[in-house]
Amino acid sequence: MTRIDFHFNTPEKLAYSCRLIRKAYRAQHRIWVFSDDSEQLQRLDKMLWRFSAIDFIPHVMHDHPLASKTPIVLGHSLQGSESFTIAIHLGSVLPQGFSSFERWIEVVGRDEADRQQARKRYALLRSQGYPIHHFDQADQGTEP
Repeated sequence: MTRIDFHFNTPEKLAYSCRLIRKAYRAQHRIWVFSDDSEQLQRLDKMLWRFSAIDFIPHVMHDHPLASKTPIVLGHSLQGSESFTIAIHLGSVLPQGFSSFERWIEVVGRDEADRQQARKRYALLRSQGYPIHHFDQADQGTEP
């Protein structure tokens, strides 16, 4: 069964996601980053290129010809994600197919609208019996 992690109270959702992606990439995971907001994915794409002067974080958008061979893919659908083990969810709605990943990570900011949507996803996942783990960034700082 898919492990569900909620990383909440993240002060800067995309900057936090960059650190989380780097950590998973260093552990040699294939990571699919999902959002239903294309502009958010474009901003994350730019941030990943400039994120660290010493790290190369190879990534492409889901419709890129090299998506199946690249360790990190950013997408607004899960089509083509079958060989990826970790998904990072930045969107508002839980997509069909999320349970195909070994690990599904919800990144939730401090914005009240984001928190409300996350509560709905949390309740749905809990009602379906998924193991849920909590990481409160207000308590632990911002480094994943």
